Amino acid sequence: MQLKIHESYRNIVSLADTDLIGKVFEEDIRQINVKEEFFKGEEVDSDKAIEILKDMDIEDATFNIVGKKSIQCAINAGVISKNGVIEIDGVPIGLGLF
Repeated sequence: MQLKIHESYRNIVSLADTDLIGKVFEEDIRQINVKEEFFKGEEVDSDKAIEILKDMDIEDATFNIVGKKSIQCAINAGVISKNGVIEIDGVPIGLGLF
């Protein structure tokens, strides 16, 4: 998984399954572009991702999460629930504030 923290007034955490970086997914009128410049960051395993997500949740960050492994980490970290996940072209996505 690739994890990147975009520092701003309210930090934005992007987490995506590595194999999805650079791809575009479309279904009906919905689309997500898993742009390299936004999502490509540090390669992390599940344990590291969960640790960072928990820390960033305490800091009141927002999250952009794409992919099965990444979504599962976010659920395990408690930053999203299964109800906060949508799918586009079979790819689970959690966007925005959870």
